[in-house]
Amino acid sequence: MAKTKTSYFCQSCGYESPKWLGKCPSCNQWNTFVEEIIEKPNNSIPDWKPAASTSLQRANKAVEVGSIKVEEEHRYVTPDQEFNRVLGGGIVDGSLILIGGEPGIGKSTLMLQLALNMPQLRVLYVSGEESEKQIKMRAERLAPQPPKGGAVVPPSGGRGVFILTETSTQNIFKQIEHLEPDLVVVDSIQTLYSAHIESTPGSVSQVRECTAELLRFAKESSTPVILIGHITKDGMIAGPKILEHMVDTVLQFEGDRHHVYRILRAIKNRFGSAAELGIYEMLGAGLREVSNPSEILLSQRDEPLSGVTISATLEGMRPMLIETQALVSPSPYGTPQRSATGFDTKRMNMLLAVLEKRCGFKLGAKDVFLNITGGIRVEDPAIDLGLAAAIISSHEDIPIPVKTCFAGEIGLSGEIRAVNRVEQRIAEAQKLGFERIFISKYNLPSARQDKQRLDLSRFTIEIVPVAGIDEVFGLLFG
Repeated sequence: MAKTKTSYFCQSCGYESPKWLGKCPSCNQWNTFVEEIIEKPNNSIPDWKPAASTSLQRANKAVEVGSIKVEEEHRYVTPDQEFNRVLGGGIVDGSLILIGGEPGIGKSTLMLQLALNMPQLRVLYVSGEESEKQIKMRAERLAPQPPKGGAVVPPSGGRGVFILTETSTQNIFKQIEHLEPDLVVVDSIQTLYSAHIESTPGSVSQVRECTAELLRFAKESSTPVILIGHITKDGMIAGPKILEHMVDTVLQFEGDRHHVYRILRAIKNRFGSAAELGIYEMLGAGLREVSNPSEILLSQRDEPLSGVTISATLEGMRPMLIETQALVSPSPYGTPQRSATGFDTKRMNMLLAVLEKRCGFKLGAKDVFLNITGGIRVEDPAIDLGLAAAIISSHEDIPIPVKTCFAGEIGLSGEIRAVNRVEQRIAEAQKLGFERIFISKYNLPSARQDKQRLDLSRFTIEIVPVAGIDEVFGLLFG
């Protein structure tokens, strides 16, 4: 019998070492090495026959860039428009997609709902966590309601969804070879194990080996594969970091358990923009697409309230109006508190310093709390102006008119800087019935030095150009 071979792997980045190390030389993390048994038998992974039309058939020799023929990539357009937007237009042939999220956030629900609503494809749903009966119960809940007296039938279209409860990759590949599916969904990658590696499922070596086998299958057969992954307590996808480098697309499914809204965010995407965002609403019958997120992120109120403003932001190519709230109160303990939900705390401290230095507001002894409603996190600097207006509104206890919104970045000298794609922000505000929007005067056509000219004459909303933050407060509070 061959001697068992062991090796040490870093749980953070997947670095392999023949002996235990206290500090990983790759990612500089301490105490992350674990011992695992590795022994690869002689049996090989099945050879997949590449599709005739795939662009992967090329000679193994160096070719000049100009002589490479590029064909338009084929995409499966799903009925889920939010999913299509995040992926960049649909699922690309031969792509490997990894979707991660907290337990119970709805990853399995999203993937099963996607599979049930694609009758034109033969989908293989591989589950290593649930039984066939559990998946059947969820499928009945997600399926469209039948007429009275009828049975619940998922929209199979003659090429239905096939469920496989298996964790061995060798058995999974046998079923794939038999069914020849158009799409494979694996729930989840941490439950799979390969006979080529003698270690427990979920270990660094098993996750890496199983992903490598699925990657080889996807590229050689031009079959898209979607992997569902667990995340750690730090919010990172479990397994080695190399897992995210191996796949083509990394999606993060996130949301607050106390809110019904879920956000699908692209972290990495080789076939589209990595800044896109999809919003869903969690209902009893599954996830519903939210086509107009501005309507759900704005509270339906008629009376003006102090400390509440509306800001125009962009997520990818999608403009959204969000409600920003601020509360400023005297600090009872001597040490003022600074807390922000959905916004960077360091940037909030910068805005407070600008307001105190450039505008003369004494906020050093005040508690300041910021909140972005809807449970989303915003990193767009264009909401600076709206947040500053909300802070001063709460500090002076003067409400801001309901039909007023803001789009501008604040600099350290108190100037209002121009933001990109301001026309889309203005159009979104006008569509939702706002009467006035504050923007930087440097966004106006007369202030732009490049050839691109903004056509602001087509808008009926009142556009208020401002140069400094003191000018904004003079127009708002007198």
